[in-house]
Amino acid sequence: MSDDASMFDKGLAVRREVLGADYVDGSLAKADDFMMAFQQITTEWCWGYAWTRPGLERRSRSMINLAMLTALGKPAELKLHVKGALQNGLTVEEIKEILLHATVYCGIPAGLEAFKAAHEVLKAEGALAGKVAT
Repeated sequence: MSDDASMFDKGLAVRREVLGADYVDGSLAKADDFMMAFQQITTEWCWGYAWTRPGLERRSRSMINLAMLTALGKPAELKLHVKGALQNGLTVEEIKEILLHATVYCGIPAGLEAFKAAHEVLKAEGALAGKVAT
């Protein structure tokens, strides 16, 4: 097996564990020849190289991703990584604090988009309790 195939296989396993096999396998199944090049590189580099390095555990990597995706203003990708952050053991409170911290450094518009995206996922995943009546 070549290094590229090995890196892809390592990455595919981690990607499925963090993002869910249904999402990952669906992305691969929908990819035509053009998009498969992207699937290959993201699985090898992101998930096979970066996510499997020994220097940080998955919780920390999830925290970093949430902050970076807020800074970049990428709510669709942030939604995916909020779900992954829950899978990696982050609490709703930790996710909220990460987004608040990122908002201070990235600005209110970026923070608002991140909070909206995270809220949608947290509700869908059943991680948020309903509003308490007073």
